[in-house]
Amino acid sequence: MEEKHEGKGHRLILMPTPFQGHITPLLQLAQILHTKAGFSITIIHTIFNSPDPSSYPHFTFHPIADGLSETETATLDALHLTDLINIRCRHPLKDCLATLLSQVDQDPVACFIVDAALYCTQGVCDEVQLPRLVLRTGGASSFLVFASFPQLREKGYLPIQESRLEEPVVDLPPLKVKDLPEFHSLHPELFYEFVCRVIEECKKSSGVIWNTFEELESSALAKLGQEFLIPIYPIGPFHKYFLAGSNSTSLLTPDKSCISWLDTQEHKSVVYVSFGSIVAISEGEFLEIAWGLANSKQPFLWVVRPGIIRGSEWLEPLPSGFLENSGGRGCIVKWAPQEQVLKHPAIGAFWTHCGWNSTLESVCEGVPMICSPCFGDQKVNAKYVSDVWKVGVQLQNKPGRGEIEKTISKLMLGDEANEIRGNILKLKEKANVCLSEGGSSYCFLDRLVSEILSLKSSAS
Repeated sequence: MEEKHEGKGHRLILMPTPFQGHITPLLQLAQILHTKAGFSITIIHTIFNSPDPSSYPHFTFHPIADGLSETETATLDALHLTDLINIRCRHPLKDCLATLLSQVDQDPVACFIVDAALYCTQGVCDEVQLPRLVLRTGGASSFLVFASFPQLREKGYLPIQESRLEEPVVDLPPLKVKDLPEFHSLHPELFYEFVCRVIEECKKSSGVIWNTFEELESSALAKLGQEFLIPIYPIGPFHKYFLAGSNSTSLLTPDKSCISWLDTQEHKSVVYVSFGSIVAISEGEFLEIAWGLANSKQPFLWVVRPGIIRGSEWLEPLPSGFLENSGGRGCIVKWAPQEQVLKHPAIGAFWTHCGWNSTLESVCEGVPMICSPCFGDQKVNAKYVSDVWKVGVQLQNKPGRGEIEKTISKLMLGDEANEIRGNILKLKEKANVCLSEGGSSYCFLDRLVSEILSLKSSAS
């Protein structure tokens, strides 16, 4: 849609779950609704992992007390932490919303848009009589699997059993049991209970917004539309509405020196390696990755986030002289400006954990993927990348250096590599078309803006 500014004179309140992969799409959505439709934007956020207001001077930011201790926020159990946030933020959120709704000198509030993981917010919105729209920051295909959890448990697929890993999940082709989402938590039942609660509260909302596009996930979106009986709005890819890096959403500072290193590399020769903002690996896994990259003889840009190696600060386990001995083929940074990296002509493949943001960004730039999923929706995303869209290959869990070397060669050279590259370039074109006038995401955004304005009129 053009910048019609129908939303001018109306305010939206949005709230992210405080993790990088959730903050980024929510702030992108806020920016879309502000620039394309003219809504004024208020962001409610926890003190933990709070976004930087200086990156968005045109938004209003309201921190709320989350009651989290340093010990609690330092945990590697992101699921337990998200559950705590739902419990601790309910009352501070209600107080904050009540204050914002009573501000007569501000634009009237049309609705509250919140990350699906903050399931507690539906009850709060009901109490303050504010319409609630949900943002699903992951893909539709993985959400369809989450929505099927009760049936999967009933049929014995959940909890996942080692002996059944290769068994097909009959109602969810092409998934096998090993592709089903899991989350290793200190509280074994928490993942199942959490997912069911999120789905239940989503169904009570006024609609779900998706950072995906119809041509990528048409089947899953159609099934969810039938099951949820509420409007769904696939208006992604969010990041393609803007120039790369136009507003920073990163909690870590990207090292932009890697772009000048990429400038010295040959076209489509570099393997970009990044496992996101939460994944942690052992020292043994780290060393196998290092030697697999070195032995592949391909140039590589490797994001090694401080703390990603359990028990190490940063690169201490790396053998002395590793980068020097690789003949200058490697560049290691603590964090990278990923959108810029994936756009760079030197990038030939992306070795990723298959978080949804990374998967979508790779599709949009036509970069084939090597998939190493770890938890949550990543295994479903990886299965779709390798077996449905056929735009990448999967590495099995904790691969050795030999398998890593072989997989890199498979994706960078030969007939299969050309086929995969052709497939992802077709998807890239579809991602571009869906945002142009008359495209699927363009039309769904128009519908979303109309729905928000009707919610406001019915609530007033």
